[in-house]
Amino acid sequence: MSGPHQGASLRTAGAALTEAERAMILVHGRGATAEDILQLGRVLVDESTALVAPQAVGYSWYPASFMAPLSANQPYLDSALGLLASLVTEAEASGIPAERVVLAGFSQGACLSAEFVARNPRRWGGLLVFSGGLIGPEGMDLTHPGELDGTPVFMGCSDRDAHIPLARFEESGRELERMGAVVDLEVYPGIGHTIVPDELHRARALLGAGEGG
Repeated sequence: MSGPHQGASLRTAGAALTEAERAMILVHGRGATAEDILQLGRVLVDESTALVAPQAVGYSWYPASFMAPLSANQPYLDSALGLLASLVTEAEASGIPAERVVLAGFSQGACLSAEFVARNPRRWGGLLVFSGGLIGPEGMDLTHPGELDGTPVFMGCSDRDAHIPLARFEESGRELERMGAVVDLEVYPGIGHTIVPDELHRARALLGAGEGG
C-alpha cells in the first residue's frame, strides 16, 4: 500500500493470526482510536478470534464527508482502502481465508468497511456497519460489480443520525443485498450517533450464524 496511511500502527487482541479461527478487522471513526474500536471487538467475539485495529494517521481516514465528491477525499480514501487490503492479505497469508475475515466499523470506519467490501466482492466472514453507508456524493450510482455470495451483514443506524443520512444508509443496504449479501438492517428511532445494545446482540448473533463460512 501507499499514501497517507502507509505505515499506520496497529493494535491487536485475542488470538494470534497464525492460531486464530477467524480474524476481525475493526475500523474506528473520525477522531477516535484503534484502542476504542478494539474494545467493541472484545464485546463481540471470544479469544479464538484475532482482532486487528489499524490507527488512522491524524485520527481520520479521509478529510471530508463520506458523501463528498470522491476526489475531495483523495489520496486518503484510496490509501485507507489499501491498508484494509493489506490487512486481509496478511490474514490470508496466516491461513485465514476471506470467508473467515470479518470487517467491522463505526461511523467513518463503518463507511470505509462497507466500501471496501463492496469494492472487493467475495464471500466474507461478515460485515458489521454501525452507523455508516457506501461512500460517494448524493445522486452517485452506488452499483458495484461482483457477488458477495451470501456474506452476512449487519447494519444499524439511527433514523436521525446527524452524520449518516437515512436514505444513504438504506440505499447501501439494498446495494449490498443486491450483490448477494444476507443483510440484517435495523433503523433505531431517535438514538443519535451511537451503538445500542440491540446492535451488539444482532452482531453477535450474525457472527455466530456465519462462523466458519
